[in-house]
Amino acid sequence: MVSKPTSQRRLPDGPIIITIDGPAGTGKSSVARQLAARLGLDFLDTGAMYRAAAAITIDHGIDPADTDAVVAKLVDADLHFDWQRDPPAMLAWLEDINGRIRDADVTGLVSDISALAPVREHLVRKQRIIARQHPRLVSEGRDQGSIVFPDAAMKFYLDARADVRAKRRADQLRDEGKPADEAELRRQIELRDRIDSTRAVGPLTCPEDAVVIDTSDMSFDEVVDTLHARVIARVGV
Repeated sequence: MVSKPTSQRRLPDGPIIITIDGPAGTGKSSVARQLAARLGLDFLDTGAMYRAAAAITIDHGIDPADTDAVVAKLVDADLHFDWQRDPPAMLAWLEDINGRIRDADVTGLVSDISALAPVREHLVRKQRIIARQHPRLVSEGRDQGSIVFPDAAMKFYLDARADVRAKRRADQLRDEGKPADEAELRRQIELRDRIDSTRAVGPLTCPEDAVVIDTSDMSFDEVVDTLHARVIARVGV
């Protein structure tokens, strides 16, 4: 039997989860958002949840080592997304904190917060609840295919050279009217890679069954096109 061309195929009905993992600065969030839009799925930015946890820890003067206090404050904040927004807005105490979670001090703390087992358990539980509420989902992060959704229909791992990631982040900051030091950004990225890959709790790993895409020499559209074609070829009907 001859298969239909990819362009004529579509996703099957019913629940479907696609995961996109990878280190910081590979464009996971932007790619996942666009891929979700193209496939008609919802988009889950789990990195925003960990950034929200870091922002709340800083803004409420909590010692990051006091995990009970951090988790208690997160429970009180009732982190969730406003799905009426594009991309979905991160809410804490029903307030939009999207602007706050991208600040430099939050970026500096997010790896440490992400390494706290009780915090990770709390947010992973929330991510799985979100998947039950939004069962047709593209979810991006560090452990989506390996830990959170090990049975995902399709798994991707995006990577890129550190210098490329630093330049992308610098360009993003400059577009926002903020100063950017590419050398310092590269140092931070390389440090975060080491921390994220070697920590005991929820380390950054590439799932064995993930499709690895090096985006270093690819345009944004090329990355999205590649992922879209792979999804449709794998699970399309």
